Amino acid sequence: MSTQYQPFLLRMLGNSRWTGYAISVIFLCILIPVLNLVVPEGSLLHVSNYTVSIGGKILCYAMVALAMDLIWGYTGILSLGHGLFFALGGYACGMYLMRQVGVDGVYHSNLPDFMVFLDWKTYPWYWTGTEHFLVAMLLVVAVPGILAFVFGWFAFRSRIKGVYFSIITQALTYAFMLFFFRNETGFGGNNGFTDFKRLLGIPIATPEMRMFLFALSGLTLLLMLWMSRCIVDSKFGRVLTAIRDAESRVMFSGYNPLHYKLAIWTLSAMMCGVAGALYVPQVGIINPGEMSTANSIEIAIWVAVGGRGTLIGPLLGAAFVTGMKSWFTATFPEYWLYFLGLLFIVATLYLPDGVMGLAKKLKGKLL
Repeated sequence: MSTQYQPFLLRMLGNSRWTGYAISVIFLCILIPVLNLVVPEGSLLHVSNYTVSIGGKILCYAMVALAMDLIWGYTGILSLGHGLFFALGGYACGMYLMRQVGVDGVYHSNLPDFMVFLDWKTYPWYWTGTEHFLVAMLLVVAVPGILAFVFGWFAFRSRIKGVYFSIITQALTYAFMLFFFRNETGFGGNNGFTDFKRLLGIPIATPEMRMFLFALSGLTLLLMLWMSRCIVDSKFGRVLTAIRDAESRVMFSGYNPLHYKLAIWTLSAMMCGVAGALYVPQVGIINPGEMSTANSIEIAIWVAVGGRGTLIGPLLGAAFVTGMKSWFTATFPEYWLYFLGLLFIVATLYLPDGVMGLAKKLKGKLL
């Protein structure tokens, strides 16, 4: 090996961050698949399909939390509408999955069952090309990205910020939810898309496909985490932090905050779209309920609990809150919202820097 590459490799392998990435890849792509697909079900080491399903959902939610942290934790923009971008990515993927059903539906028609039930004769124009995987994946990032860019251009250009921006994003999400609830829009109404059969011609309900989607979600999350780390460590990221702390000073220094805020806002929306696209085939359904204001508020709680401006903290917050939600809704469903509200109050009053902030304080005291 050439000596000119040795210092770089030594730095990379000796970096704890790269070590963490390597361990994560081994865990997500080798260990979990082996424990699920190879180890017998009766063994204590076996990872059940249910656990894989919950894990896949958490990985997708972690991507959304990471996207939220980029705009809230590092740029100071609190969005209460990120559930919209997540759902739009899910719907774009769902349109492709519905086309993959073919004639295997209840009515044995090339149209989805809900369109046959409503006496539709052909696909609407905005379904054009969704039978192609690459077109659908382009829509996954393009639809949330374009909507975020247009909305952000007008909002940031008008210097709307703070609580006013949060309320507008919440109103935008609510408006889209009401739109998607209507049957005549061609998105399945309140039932949305479900009963998927295949992905790329491969049955979607097999353990192998479920594990593939889980591993793909894990790798995508790691890629987004690496990308986010590169962003926040760059000059661009330092300007974002400066905008968060003192936007007026950034303007006086000769920077235009509009361009920076619009860029990170659009990127964050596209990340949510990718998360939604990975979420839908693992859960098996997408409906307007994903656009509810409660879901978007919950995303903000993930970041607040984990710790804003830390990247890792929001991932932990998403995992913790989602895990507690799964347990509460199964054991004490009527108390979940009370617990969520209490968790947000405690995090706001006693953990302003989230779990990561608490860990840093404890580490400082121990050392």
